[in-house]
Amino acid sequence: MPGPVTGEDGLARCPWAVGHPANLAYHDTEWGLPIQGESAWLERLVLEGFQSGLSWLTILNKRERFRAAFAGFDADTVAAYDEADVERLLGDAGIVRHRRKIEAAITNARATVALRGSGGLEDFVAGFRPDHHPAPRTTEELATTSPESLALSKALKGVGFAFVGPTTMYALMEATGLVDDHLVGCHRRTAGT
Repeated sequence: MPGPVTGEDGLARCPWAVGHPANLAYHDTEWGLPIQGESAWLERLVLEGFQSGLSWLTILNKRERFRAAFAGFDADTVAAYDEADVERLLGDAGIVRHRRKIEAAITNARATVALRGSGGLEDFVAGFRPDHHPAPRTTEELATTSPESLALSKALKGVGFAFVGPTTMYALMEATGLVDDHLVGCHRRTAGT
């Protein structure tokens, strides 16, 4: 039952963070921390969709290319992408070349623009923050979905988003600090939880 792993620097971390410098940096400086701004939220939502079926390390290694390919995740720019842009992106070896995921990114940019009139993507997703946070001690205790991620998935699909299943939305909630799934004992676990 894998619990936190102590690194060479003496800090305990979630097991997935050790073994590759990109995972360690992401764990220590980004995963589970709140984000702000529409492009940051769209980036996380889109990248979680692209990660589906792949390792997060694959996405981290391609992240800068994703940012370039999707105009820094500027919703207006990506919402204007057309079939020629889809074909261009399918030819970009620097990103994950998956037609449905690329089309979903464009769909999600359009849905993000449409949400502006009712508070925006950040407020929409944050509205599904759970009242209770888990306190997993081992990786076996980690959830992959929650009632809130199920509800968020359904609500996002209802306003036009795609590739936003409940597992993907739970990963988004973890990544953005809406759920603290750092293991108990991990140096990044929020104090008091």
